Amino acid sequence: MAQSAKERKLSRLGSCKGGAAAGGGGLGSPAARGHRSAAAAGPQRRLFAALFAFLCAGVVVLGGVHVIGASFRPVLRTAWPSGTLNAISSDARARQAGGGADTVLPSVQIRHAVAFPDRVLLILNNGTSLPAREQFDCLYSPANSSELHHRALLAVSLPDGSSLVHCPAEPSGVDVSLSLSLSPPVTPVQWDRLVYTALVDSRDNSTIVFAKGMNLRPGRLGVASRYQCVFGRDLSKPKHVLTSPVISAAQEIFRCVTPVRIRRYLRMSTDANGNGGSDDKPMLVSIRTKGMRDSTLPSIAEPEPLPRYNRHRRQKVHSMCVCTMLRNQARFLREWIIYHTRIGVERWFIYDNNSDDDIEQVLNSMDPSRYNVTRHLWPWMKSQEAGFAHCALRARESCEWVGFIDVDEFLHFPGNQTLPDILRNYSDRPRIGELRTACHSFGPSGRTKIPKKGVTTGYTCRLAAPERHKSIVRPDALNPSLINVVHHFHLKEGVRYVNIGQGMMLINHYKYQVWEVFKDKFSGRVATYVADWQDEENVGSRDRAPGLGTKPVEPEDWPRRFCEVYDTSLKDFVHKTFTDPDTGNLPW
Repeated sequence: MAQSAKERKLSRLGSCKGGAAAGGGGLGSPAARGHRSAAAAGPQRRLFAALFAFLCAGVVVLGGVHVIGASFRPVLRTAWPSGTLNAISSDARARQAGGGADTVLPSVQIRHAVAFPDRVLLILNNGTSLPAREQFDCLYSPANSSELHHRALLAVSLPDGSSLVHCPAEPSGVDVSLSLSLSPPVTPVQWDRLVYTALVDSRDNSTIVFAKGMNLRPGRLGVASRYQCVFGRDLSKPKHVLTSPVISAAQEIFRCVTPVRIRRYLRMSTDANGNGGSDDKPMLVSIRTKGMRDSTLPSIAEPEPLPRYNRHRRQKVHSMCVCTMLRNQARFLREWIIYHTRIGVERWFIYDNNSDDDIEQVLNSMDPSRYNVTRHLWPWMKSQEAGFAHCALRARESCEWVGFIDVDEFLHFPGNQTLPDILRNYSDRPRIGELRTACHSFGPSGRTKIPKKGVTTGYTCRLAAPERHKSIVRPDALNPSLINVVHHFHLKEGVRYVNIGQGMMLINHYKYQVWEVFKDKFSGRVATYVADWQDEENVGSRDRAPGLGTKPVEPEDWPRRFCEVYDTSLKDFVHKTFTDPDTGNLPW
């Protein structure tokens, strides 16, 4: 009897599973012929099944490479994510180094990576709690080579959520990860062509974007119409971004209109504590150059809301604040902060430009009820002007006046007036937006070693003529472009500055200290438009040491240089005001 369709289907399914092993049946019968047919087709079906399984595996592997390649350079990895293996191996190493069996090291998530000339900066997700630097290994994944391991240079985490790990520099094109990271290796972006941070200003619904790579001239406005701001989670997809016009462009700072959808997103993604959300793919902002060849700068800048503007507040919380940018100046901080707090400074914004000394220990040792100090990580090279603009915006809601001075500069009042007296004279005059004061530059004063009792009492010989000036500004009076050069800002139209007489207020600038300090200070300048003193550029500039040239070699007469006037006025004031009557010691 002929087989039914259902029986034929079952016969074919059975032959796929075991047709080659089928046994009896007469060779001449229809059943035997069916078995011979199934036996002949068995090898073909097995070959087809093997080919089908191979294609399925290929689809899975290629799909995985595509997902990895969407954000990172494709790398070979095991079935277990290498980040997990790294975390386990690092945990084992920590236990071998003396940790107990219950030692658990935290894992970290890499958010961004930036390549500098001497290091690779890894920016971690907010809220990351970092272990000690010694417990990190930096992992490098060169193409066609085995993974490289190097110890991290620096790991730092602050209460505001900022967490950074500095790794040694490696050749370009190398992906970087961390031994405690659950993130895949990241391809770093270059530091000198990058949008690196951004602030959102609720006063005028604008976004202030800080960018390197546009090469705008110092102290001058650029042509804003040449640029536009670009917002989105993936800036490489033009259909998925929002654009807005740029209002002003100057130096490294662009101000643009904040789109309504971005304002709404920021309100929704900011929690009650004022912290941004932790999206896996954050909202970014960049700058696009318009024209025949449109180009958008790479960006790691996530728009950060400034403190909300309170138009009903009549008086600021602080009368006088100070912003500074420093690197490895921890040994001078206590004297500088204690001195200026005593004369009337109420709030401090310290922008730390990659310090690897004891700055954290120094600041933690100072009583927070007496010294209101905030440390802000600012790792960007050659960006002092941008950092000062960033600080002015952060200080605007709480500070009536902000001074922009360095750690080797001390405000001094030769006459009978004090800092509060001078500020009070101008606080009720809104058309005055900046107070300028002259600087006296002090030399080594015959010393070869750092003075143990501090710079204010240790250096007493200076140049006769003052150099330049430094400023105390009213943040509300600053020009929206935020242009600033040599510590003073451009002001709004109709607002002016005044020069404070040297008999009322001046700055003692301990610029040329003992060689050990001077060499460290001038080896790498933080100002954007000032060359490092070893560079063969602008050798005659006032930003360099006169007559020193470009070689970091101590002149034989260095201790006696820059000494034209013997000046002990600030030393005398410090001894009179700060000396402990019982011990004779100074508070620093």
